[in-house]
This record gives sequence, structure tokens and C-alpha cells, in this order.
Amino acid sequence: MCNHQFYDMEKIQPGKYVELGYDLYRVNPDGSETLVHQTDKSDPERIIFGVTRGMIRPLEEAIEGLEPGGKFDVAVKAADAFGMPDPEARVTLPRDVFEIDGKFDSERVKPGSVLPMMTADGHRISGVVTEVNDQNVIMDFNHPLAGDDVRFKGEILVVRDATPEELTPANGCHCHGGECGDDCGSHEGGCCGSCN
Repeated sequence: MCNHQFYDMEKIQPGKYVELGYDLYRVNPDGSETLVHQTDKSDPERIIFGVTRGMIRPLEEAIEGLEPGGKFDVAVKAADAFGMPDPEARVTLPRDVFEIDGKFDSERVKPGSVLPMMTADGHRISGVVTEVNDQNVIMDFNHPLAGDDVRFKGEILVVRDATPEELTPANGCHCHGGECGDDCGSHEGGCCGSCN
């Protein structure tokens, strides 16, 4: 007589540590899709379900209850994804903010550069330099996918109980995959939206 060992697989619910791999696509106006971010098994997205701040709600709803190996494919409208562009997220900063030892850092601070900055309350965010002139540097802190419809397509890799340390929110973004964490939004579209 065989002795099979049965066990319940962990399901995603609040307080669970989750690793997910996914492809993130921008949905273009003509309906075509452009791949803008991808995770893999060696560097998955890591979240604490129901705890990680700023998670995109339709994605959160799509993965709730899934087990490891579960697949998801969810399209999200711009307003529910990374939001719409906010004119107030364009900021003019004096050039001396970007000086190192009294010299303007022209190597790093140029149009198109993505730079990590610190908010007044100590959170790290990233912005894109849009213009540099004799007096100022103009930066855009909108998420790179603000105003875009998106689609997440992927698979749940790990579901387990979160440790007490993982349940304690930290400053800044709480996800650790896809280059986030202390460098919020430094890439186009990662962190399941939790870096916007």
C-alpha cells in the first residue's frame, strides 16, 4: 500500500511573501504591445501581499488566491496602473543641487538621464532630466508609464508566510526585485506599480 504525503500548497493571501515573474507590456494606441520590463526566476519581483505599498490594484486582485505555478494575465487601464501624468511632478531645481566639490556634474546630469533623488520626508525617488540650462535642471518625476495602458503576464514562483522582519514596512519602496527598493522607479515599469 502506497503512503502518499499530501499537503496544502500555499495560496496568496494578506501577509504572504510572494515572488512573481512577469513580462510588463505597454499597450500602444493601435492595440499592439511593447515589452518594457521583464523579471526572471533569478531576479523575481518580491512583495508582501497586502502589505507592500502602492501595488497596482487590478494586478493584486488577479493574483490573490493563486498558488506557486499559477499564471496571471491582466490588462490594466492607465488610471488604474501607473496613473496619469501630473504636471506638478515636473520640478525645476537649481544647478548647484547637482554640484560635486563645487563643479556641476555634467556627465550624469543631462537630458534623458534617470537620477535618484531624496524627498523631503526621506524617500528615494527617481526622475528623468528633461532640460538643463544655465540656471536650472528640470526633472520629471512622473512614472515612465504614466498615461499608458499596460498588461502584466506572468507566473507565481513562491508563496510562503512572511517573516516578522518582512512584515515591517521600510522607508521607500518595499519591493526588492527588478532594481527597486532604495532606487524607486529607476527602470521603466517595474515593481508592480509599487514604486509610483
